[in-house]
Amino acid sequence: MKKNLVIALPKGRIQEESMKIFEKIGFGCRDMFSGSRKLIFPLQEQPVTFMIVRAQDVPTYVHHGAADVGICGKDTIEESTCDLYEPLDLGFGGCDVVVAEPKGYSTENPGYNGTIVGTKMVNVAERFFASKGVDVEIIKLYGSIELAPLVGLAHRVVDIVETGETLRQNGLEVKEVIFRSTCRVITNRNSMKNRHAQIEKLLADMAGQL
Repeated sequence: MKKNLVIALPKGRIQEESMKIFEKIGFGCRDMFSGSRKLIFPLQEQPVTFMIVRAQDVPTYVHHGAADVGICGKDTIEESTCDLYEPLDLGFGGCDVVVAEPKGYSTENPGYNGTIVGTKMVNVAERFFASKGVDVEIIKLYGSIELAPLVGLAHRVVDIVETGETLRQNGLEVKEVIFRSTCRVITNRNSMKNRHAQIEKLLADMAGQL
């Protein structure tokens, strides 16, 4: 068993918001925000090590046991194919995963059958449209998802929306919300068995700060 409990965090806003909670429960790490390029931060006073990874990789590190615990958005969890526990909703980082389309598109095309969909969330999109029992073509994109309908690459998109301003500025509107995403704590299944008491205390302490 690893001596320290390893917690995977994505760099950026989720990292910053998560560390506010960790600091309140005695897991502060000043080195993390000192401009260091290090990716692994073992704490001196607590049996905890933080690791910084790409947001999309958090479920992978946790699934394979390189980290015991991770924090990432529900959208990232749903897009991954990893087998994980998801014991705590932290409530921050809220956004909607939606189907969006050019304004007025549904007036003449109300259904989904035959739709070409642009998205970076292929797994989410495939499951959603399969649940509807409709046949669509999904095109994998890596960014600027809103562009796809504007240039004829796709009829609709599946994308993440916070305020909706980017959609509006590009003449798009939400057709349907697939699910609401917030930041969650995820855990490795074996770690939950082997380090149950340690992880349960961590979860309880974090929940007490929400």
